Amino acid sequence: MADTVLYEVTDSLATITLNRPEAMNALDTATKVALRDALRDAAEDPAVRAVLLTGTGRAFCVGQDLKEHITTLTEHRERGTAGTMDTVREHYTPITLAIAGMRKPVVAGVNGVAAGAGAGFAFAADYRVVADTASFNTSFAGVALTADSGVSWTLPRLVGHGRAMDLLLFPRSVDAAEAHRLGLANEVVPAAELAGRALAVARRLADGPTGAYAALKEAVAHGADHSLAETLAVEERLQSVAGDSEDHLIAVEAFLKKEKPRFVGR
Repeated sequence: MADTVLYEVTDSLATITLNRPEAMNALDTATKVALRDALRDAAEDPAVRAVLLTGTGRAFCVGQDLKEHITTLTEHRERGTAGTMDTVREHYTPITLAIAGMRKPVVAGVNGVAAGAGAGFAFAADYRVVADTASFNTSFAGVALTADSGVSWTLPRLVGHGRAMDLLLFPRSVDAAEAHRLGLANEVVPAAELAGRALAVARRLADGPTGAYAALKEAVAHGADHSLAETLAVEERLQSVAGDSEDHLIAVEAFLKKEKPRFVGR
């Protein structure tokens, strides 16, 4: 794995850190491959029960590395070939699906600017802890591109259709306070406290009922574009599994004993 993405697993929590601070964690090809693979590793590792995604330096992630991109763009134009944006299929889409579809909660610790695909990755997470100095920017229309990284799906669900179109058609920097008002941030903390707070949230989830969290993610995603009747059927199926889980028995026994449950993740 490239050193532009750091991967560490400690006590059931995988921490994935974008580590190109000199480039504001811009996504060159090596970084995109490493991030995609790290997320897949976390998803597939039974020892991992939650994921914390964050960045180093002044940015969470500013999206595509345009210095690398201009070289690709020029080469394709000179050859008269298409495929400039193959990276969407090869990298951005798999990364977004890994975050949103992972059967484990993903926390985004947004330490700084999140723009373009970087904003998309944060929006795809289940919970966003945002530094008070951070900001979001969709960026796409500013460079004559449409949305990718799931932004056309996640953003309207977070802020509503009208606000999403405003932010997409007229890209601008949305500071942390406004992000919280709009629903882009679950909580905003002083920048100096971001790392500790994001870790605490992710740690709490890593210690929680992993199967129930997976079911909640599935049910909410299904309910976003299905009828009530269809969603109720999915809830019935998921609840039957959750009700037979070891964690559910642990929780009920702990409740009756007036103790704090110690979940095992199954």
